[in-house]
Amino acid sequence: MSFDYDVIIIGSGPAGFSCAMQSTKFDKKALIVEADDNHLGGSWLNKGTVPSKALREAADLIQDFHSQFGDERGRKPYEKFKMDDLLSYKKVALESKNKKVKTDLIKNEVETARGWGQIIDEHTVKVKTSLNQSVTYTTENILIAVGSSPEPPKNFDIDHKNVLDYNSILNITHIPRRLVIVGTGVISFEYATIFSSLGTTITILNDTDEFLSFLDHEIKEDVSKVLKKKGILIHSMATIKEVKRNPLRTCTEVMFKTQKEDRLQVLETDQVLYVGDKSPNTENLFDKSLDIKLDKEGYINTDDNYRTGVKNIYAAGDVTGNPTSASTSFVQGRLAACSMFDIPSKAPSGDIPYGIYSIPEISYIGLTEEQAEELGIKVSVGRAYYKNLTYADINHRTDGLLKLVFRTDNLKLLGVHIFGDQATDLIHLGQSIMAKGGTIKYFIEHVLNYPTYSEAYRIAAFNGVNRVYKAGVKYKNILKK
Repeated sequence: MSFDYDVIIIGSGPAGFSCAMQSTKFDKKALIVEADDNHLGGSWLNKGTVPSKALREAADLIQDFHSQFGDERGRKPYEKFKMDDLLSYKKVALESKNKKVKTDLIKNEVETARGWGQIIDEHTVKVKTSLNQSVTYTTENILIAVGSSPEPPKNFDIDHKNVLDYNSILNITHIPRRLVIVGTGVISFEYATIFSSLGTTITILNDTDEFLSFLDHEIKEDVSKVLKKKGILIHSMATIKEVKRNPLRTCTEVMFKTQKEDRLQVLETDQVLYVGDKSPNTENLFDKSLDIKLDKEGYINTDDNYRTGVKNIYAAGDVTGNPTSASTSFVQGRLAACSMFDIPSKAPSGDIPYGIYSIPEISYIGLTEEQAEELGIKVSVGRAYYKNLTYADINHRTDGLLKLVFRTDNLKLLGVHIFGDQATDLIHLGQSIMAKGGTIKYFIEHVLNYPTYSEAYRIAAFNGVNRVYKAGVKYKNILKK
């Protein structure tokens, strides 16, 4: 049977983009269907990863300047810098990345169709344009890479002026003096530290009993110290009762209760940022007769090759649920292409590194100390505090900790946990050692550049070995293992 395309990809985010690029390397004809009339790349390029990280870098540079040279006449960054300055930094990054994506698709002869894609049957996709016109395409394979969208708040509305979401926060006209962040998890934490670095007073209303509960306990303790130093206040188990504008006091009022204090409390703020849960963009995506199974939250179920219940229909990226990150989506899209065209490939071995782009950053991979103990593995730890790193002293970025978790008997590295500057880059050295089943001796026996943040691995390894030695294992015997 003859088809218009070898693969039609619905969505141009990281999973869709990587699938298209990989497919063309196999000499396959690919079509990307993108609902946005103006931009490619989905939330990855235009609303989420890239713009938020560009804003983060701008804020980080401003904080770096202040930590190096001090406040100018006691003025806060929001008194010296305009939001337009920061947004121009973001704009340049977006324009550059959008141009690069478009160039890559053209160079690799990937075709694009603008409009809403709907899967009619296992080989047919209908695209409805913004002009309400429909075009139908046939294909041998289909990849669903439509991502996810934030769910709206229940007790108040987002007006994109006083109450913002993760998209409109990137388009505000000024740096707020006060910002209340409603929500839990990584994105809340990232924006809290970004705006705090700009001098904004931050309050987080968290609806869970613990903030960033998945972190190693020592990393979490270090994070708490930095939050306290930054003046970021967190109210846990908070329930929002009302959010409204008070024109007399020219502020927005957030009324809430906490489980600890069952009384109505009011916060006055310039603006509110709502960061809620996300839901997959699967509504009206495919004909219900197709055997595409969803979990209870609406995410698409796939096998290890990212194939749905329909043999030639695949799904990758955020629409399949956790882990939801651009880094994993890129890999999933490529592997889906390999699977649909029967090209041998291997899924990434070992654990996946996680990155939180706060200021400072957080990154981790593998087991925490607690998880190892629950599994009955006898472990030891090695620590390196940023305050003891020469490079951190030079940069005046001394907040942070690198922690190694390793087996006591053979020193095999089981986990790396980092809170501090460049953590999301540093994690890959530990990831490489873990992927090869290596031990912390690597960091002792090899030369690491000085001064660098990577030196923290050597310090942590020596710290860990010394702890084992004090526990009764002969030092010379350790190094012979």
